[in-house]
Amino acid sequence: MSSAASLPGTRIKRGGFSRLWRTLKQLFHEVVGAIFGVLAFAWLNAAVRAWSRDAAYWLVAIAAGVGGLFLFFAFTSFQRSRKI
Repeated sequence: MSSAASLPGTRIKRGGFSRLWRTLKQLFHEVVGAIFGVLAFAWLNAAVRAWSRDAAYWLVAIAAGVGGLFLFFAFTSFQRSRKI
């Protein structure tokens, strides 16, 4: 008894709801990645402005650190949306 579902390398056909759910999950990760990207840009902009105005080094370091963290979150969110 042979069927297409038992052969290796074949995909099981998904229903409409599971395709919709997969699309919504991918869209969610892309939107979250875009939001984190915008926040990273804002924090890195604040770090550059603080650096150019001779602010305290710890203030520049914190702003750059938070911007780098947001940039990392944006990158990993886009990577996760590609894996879905």
